[in-house]
Amino acid sequence: MSFSMKKTITFYLLLLAFSLNTSAQCAMCKAVVESGDAELAQGLNNGIVYLMAFPYLLVGALFYSIYRYKTKNKN
Repeated sequence: MSFSMKKTITFYLLLLAFSLNTSAQCAMCKAVVESGDAELAQGLNNGIVYLMAFPYLLVGALFYSIYRYKTKNKN
């Protein structure tokens, strides 16, 4: 693995580590939930984060498989 690739992976891991405690409500969701229950707001926020995570996981898996395929073919 090259130095540039290691720096990139380190950057994304740090970005992931520092972004775990974020809010994910859009403006409309926030406006609707502000008038309601705090537990409902937390549940909605967790649901948004849950739905948002899967596309990133799929794209990450795709890039990982491409990386493995390219490194396997070098040998």
